[in-house]
Amino acid sequence: MLRTGVFAMLLGLTATQSPPGSTVYVSADDIAATMAAAPEGRVSDQSIRMIDAGGYNVGIGLVRRPSTRPGGAIQHHHQTEVYYVVEGSGTLITGGTLVDGQPLDPDGDTVKNLTGPSSVGPRIQGGESQRIGKDDMLIIPAGTAHGFSNIEEDIAYLVIRVDPDQLVQLK
Repeated sequence: MLRTGVFAMLLGLTATQSPPGSTVYVSADDIAATMAAAPEGRVSDQSIRMIDAGGYNVGIGLVRRPSTRPGGAIQHHHQTEVYYVVEGSGTLITGGTLVDGQPLDPDGDTVKNLTGPSSVGPRIQGGESQRIGKDDMLIIPAGTAHGFSNIEEDIAYLVIRVDPDQLVQLK
């Protein structure tokens, strides 16, 4: 019940910033179809929708990570993310310093269609570890390094991305 209310609120925030009549509805069937289309055994990050919410873009997507691939970390320079864990569990490290961070290709698919300008690295130094699982939610502010140190069972989470610079392409 709580998760339904939170998502309605987050999607409602999107609608209140959009021009009148442009409310975006993402159904449970849309989410299930995206999950079913995600390839098995590898990391998959799929955008479901990205809209102009009046001064910034807001998107919703689905990320799946297999338990066999926990490593690596990322830091989005301008984009805030909100996660809602749909299934699975793992340990997420946030904050601290991204070690040996390298910028993603600004013309690459990930930057243009998902994360906006970001850097990736092999790990985080000095971050905070948090075990997360089904029905947990997190808010990861822009500029915060984050990555999984352990994935106990394949994890899938909805991600709401707030792009204040409107750099990510609309979908």
